[in-house]
Amino acid sequence: MKNEGKTAIVLGATGVTGELVLQLLLTDTRYKSVVVFARRSTGITHFKLQEHIIDLFNLLDYKNDFLGDEVYCCIGTTKAKTPKEEEYIKIDLGIPVAAGRLCISNKIKTFMVISALGAKVGSPIFYNRVKGEMESIILELSIPFVYILQPSLIDSSRDERRLMEQFIKHLFYIVNPLLIGRLRKFRSIEPMCIAKSMIWLANNTYPSGRLISDKIVELSRRYVGETRPIK
Repeated sequence: MKNEGKTAIVLGATGVTGELVLQLLLTDTRYKSVVVFARRSTGITHFKLQEHIIDLFNLLDYKNDFLGDEVYCCIGTTKAKTPKEEEYIKIDLGIPVAAGRLCISNKIKTFMVISALGAKVGSPIFYNRVKGEMESIILELSIPFVYILQPSLIDSSRDERRLMEQFIKHLFYIVNPLLIGRLRKFRSIEPMCIAKSMIWLANNTYPSGRLISDKIVELSRRYVGETRPIK
C-alpha cells in the first residue's frame, strides 16, 4: 500500500473519464491534494483542488508545478474533434509523453495513462498506431510503476449528439452479452470502471504494464474508496 496524504496530478480532468477520476480523488481521504493541468477550468471548487490553466502542449515548462505522488493521464481526442493528424499526434502522444518525462524529472513513481484497445506500433490504423507509439515511449522511460489502460469503446453519454457514435453505442448494448471468453475484452466499457481501476492501481500492489478492457472492469470491482462528501 502507498502512503496516506498523497498528492495526485490529473491531466484531462475536463474529459469524460478524467472528470470522474477527479471527483473520486477529491472525495478520497487518502489524498490531501489534487493538482489539475488543463486548458480550461473544471468549474469545481474544492479545498483539495489546485488548477493550472495552461497550454498543455507546453507542459514541460511547468516542471516546478508538476509535483505529486501519482499522475492520472486521461488525455485523449478523436479524429472527429481533431481531423489534423499533426495536432492529433501532439495531443494523444505528445502530452502523455511530456507528462511521463516530468515523472522522471520530478521522481514521481506512479504513472497511469489511458490508451486504447488495439494500440500497436506499426498498426495500419492511424489511431491505434499513435497510441502504440505513445505506449512504447512511456514504457521506455522506466517509471517505477506504469499502468497503461487499453479500454474498448467507452460507453459515455456526453457525445450522444453524434448520430454514428450513438448508433454504435446502442449496437454494443445488444452485442455485449454475446462477447464472452476471449471476446469479452471487446465489450464496451463504462468510464467509471476506468476511473475506479486507475485509483485502485495507485493504491495497491499490481505488476506494471498494459491492462486490456476486461481486466480494467475486473480491477474496478475491487475499488473501495475511502470517501467523504465533496464540500
